[in-house]
Amino acid sequence: MGSIATTEEKKVTQIGGIYKANLTAGGLLVSESRKVADLMIRNVSGSDWKDAIQNQNILQTRSAASAIRKANLIRARLSSMSQELWEMLRDGDATLATQASFAAAIKHSRILGDYLDLVVREQFKKLEDKLSSALWDEFMSSCKHRDPLMVDFPPSTAMKMRTIVHNILFEAGYLKNSRQKTLVKMEIVPRLINYLKDKNESYVLRCMQVS
Repeated sequence: MGSIATTEEKKVTQIGGIYKANLTAGGLLVSESRKVADLMIRNVSGSDWKDAIQNQNILQTRSAASAIRKANLIRARLSSMSQELWEMLRDGDATLATQASFAAAIKHSRILGDYLDLVVREQFKKLEDKLSSALWDEFMSSCKHRDPLMVDFPPSTAMKMRTIVHNILFEAGYLKNSRQKTLVKMEIVPRLINYLKDKNESYVLRCMQVS
């Protein structure tokens, strides 16, 4: 996976309807998200933000461009949630931090959320334990019907999105293996459930409770 966005990826990230390629900068990025959450909780911005991300390289990336891209993706995800979730992510144990990061990723990416809500949920209902490539292809076609403004993603971007979505599901614990794509039933941490209910994040909670 390249660390720098192509011109095509930037274009399809910025335009279109509800379905955007806004997750191609990386996977769930839990460790990195803890660090960005800390910066956001401390209200670090401007030159201090740039110093932490680019000069100190707190995300431990290979290049400044990759650091900026990942930091911007994570900040966009977390900005859709409140500081209470940032604190769960920064201070929680591995399970809570992972699920908090996953909740923010779902809120940020409708493709990830709807894939869970419409495809993964149906597989659990059917007692099927695998996610096939055909299911992804069918889902992407259905997205176009639901969202006429969705751009036609270049093949390389579509393939990258598929890989990242399944990697995210693996990192979040919904898949035993990102290649074989064997599904696993998940239990959501009660503290996160209560947070999502209190904040009226019913869509995010529904997506997370697909099993």
